[in-house]
Amino acid sequence: MDRFHVMKVFVAVAEERSFAAASRRLALSPPAVTRAVADLEERLRAKLLTRTTRFVRVTDLGAQYLADARRILEELEAVDEAIGGSYRAVRGGLVVTAPVLFGRLYVIPGVVDFLNRYPDTRVNALLLDRVVNLVEEGVDAGIRIGELPDSSINAALAGKVRRVVCAAPAYLKKHGTPKRPEDLKRHTLIAASSVSSTGEWRFAEGRKALGIKVQPRLSVTTNDAAIEAATRSFGLTRLLSYQVAPLVASGKLEIVLSRYEPEPLPIHVVYREGRQTSARIRTFVDLMVSRLRADPALA
Repeated sequence: MDRFHVMKVFVAVAEERSFAAASRRLALSPPAVTRAVADLEERLRAKLLTRTTRFVRVTDLGAQYLADARRILEELEAVDEAIGGSYRAVRGGLVVTAPVLFGRLYVIPGVVDFLNRYPDTRVNALLLDRVVNLVEEGVDAGIRIGELPDSSINAALAGKVRRVVCAAPAYLKKHGTPKRPEDLKRHTLIAASSVSSTGEWRFAEGRKALGIKVQPRLSVTTNDAAIEAATRSFGLTRLLSYQVAPLVASGKLEIVLSRYEPEPLPIHVVYREGRQTSARIRTFVDLMVSRLRADPALA
């Protein structure tokens, strides 16, 4: 059996976490997919996948083989395109990642635009509120909010967001509007761990940094939950400006303490780039950067 074909089948099964889904993706029969993976494991004399009745997962050896297989297939595709005179052809699969709420509001619309423009492409979008290692997790491109710890990573600046404190107008009418960060100690606070992972909210007064210790009455693990509680007039919460922009525009939430906001956080589109980067990665990055830069909520 052709080794590149078997490698492609294994990658599809690993990414889809399902033999049936991989067979649909590759337009192959389920027995053909199963046989290809079995032949690969027999040839390598290694177990690459763990199978149960509910899911398929890669083993440690399988994860290592998956990363190498992706790289080899990408380079093979790039070589074929270059020799065929169509290096800029946009086709094949992409794995992209973004924070959950940002992904839903901004990235998925961009992904749909990309897929509609280039019908020979497919995208696996990983919406996760954690930093994803592009190389280790086989991701082609992603969105990072905040300063990049690794200056060597390929990145394009696409916008910025502010850290804002907000509440429903009804809450502010009943309890008063805080004038300085210290006033927050007298208010009911809602903390989203994805934005404020410590017990301190950071502000700025001119060039002076201010740290306010907070004791939230309600702590939640998702931004959506914090927004829901705030819109129900329970208290003040601290989120990123894009997360509440539609609610602020509609008057359901009101931003306070804006003069004490710290420096905005940059938004970057990060991506893997090697000796022969596929056209689809570059095209997707260019499209996302263009869309994000054009959005007034991210300016």
